[in-house]
Amino acid sequence: MDDEAFIAAFEARAFPLEKWHHSDHIKIAYLYLLRHPLAEAIDKIRSGIQALNAQHKVPDAIDRGYHETMTQAWMRLVHCTLSEFGPAESADAFLDKHTQLLSKRALLLFYSRDRIMSAEAKAGFVEPDLTPLPAGRRARAIDLLD
Repeated sequence: MDDEAFIAAFEARAFPLEKWHHSDHIKIAYLYLLRHPLAEAIDKIRSGIQALNAQHKVPDAIDRGYHETMTQAWMRLVHCTLSEFGPAESADAFLDKHTQLLSKRALLLFYSRDRIMSAEAKAGFVEPDLTPLPAGRRARAIDLLD
């Protein structure tokens, strides 16, 4: 599936739950960050994940459903990677070049398990307690395409 079809499928909530994986979250993060400023990209991915979860009736528990801190932390890591290394020819190529983003445990470099799995972190963004998240050099990844 090419990038435009991937965005369309995500926005149409067309992904079966069993085929929606961490790598897909990172892929849509990258695609939104190419097209929107960070804050807007976060809003879009938040509403998209929440809509996909609602479509599939994903239960909301501490370890299931939408998690605000995880979403924002991953968006910031993808944003930083995109800002530092630039875009690739496709989202799949970007993931192939930056496999560190495919490790679900990467957030544990920044957050203790207790903090990231707290109700507070699930409901709203909380800053890391181990080390700060990196900041990219650019406010908008789309500027890299110019």
